[in-house]
Amino acid sequence: MTILQPPGWPRPKGFACGVSAEGTSVFVSGQIGWDEHGRFAAHDFAGQVRQALRNIVTILAEAGAGPQHVVRLTWFVTDKREYLAAQREVGAAYRQVMGRHFPAMSVVAVAALLEDEAKVEIEATAVVPR
Repeated sequence: MTILQPPGWPRPKGFACGVSAEGTSVFVSGQIGWDEHGRFAAHDFAGQVRQALRNIVTILAEAGAGPQHVVRLTWFVTDKREYLAAQREVGAAYRQVMGRHFPAMSVVAVAALLEDEAKVEIEATAVVPR
């Protein structure tokens, strides 16, 4: 995987401007902050992020992949202000699960998610080298 950072552009904090990679593509559908039994253990934003990322890592393992293979994350958040207010805790949760691997990312504020209790949904794309 190669991080794409155009010369002269400011280095983004917590994500990459772009990523190129070759290998087997793995696509993980949107994961929310519930556990394998469909229960929300955390009701705070950062706790739900942590669980959604854990779910992604568990699914990636089924393809022989790990956090280091993720090339893109798309986050859907139900409350922009809550997301911004929890950035420090979200960053800590992210590093706990994903380490210091920062792929291309987008964050989109949405009116609602299908599960009423969900505050965030994250989908992932990974590339496992051949």
